[in-house]
Amino acid sequence: MYRLNIQKLLDAAWRRGDKKPYAIAKRTGLNTSSTYRILAGQTQPDLNSALRLAHAYDLDIRTVMDLVDDEEEEPVGAVA
Repeated sequence: MYRLNIQKLLDAAWRRGDKKPYAIAKRTGLNTSSTYRILAGQTQPDLNSALRLAHAYDLDIRTVMDLVDDEEEEPVGAVA
C-alpha cells in the first residue's frame, strides 16, 4: 500500500509560494475540501488526484508516495 508523503508535497508547494491548502487546490484543480482532508491526513488521494498533485509541483509520483506496511500503516523504514 502507498501513502502520500504530505511533508514532501508541502515542501514543494512552499517553494512555489503555495502556503495554504486553498492555493494548492487552486493550482491542482482539486476540490478545496478534498485538498484540506488530504493535507490533514484524513484521506488518501486517488491515483488521479495524486498524479495531479505531483504534476502541479513538477514532482515524480514516486517521490511523494511512500510504501507502507498494510498492518502498520506507517511508511516502510520510518522511525517510530
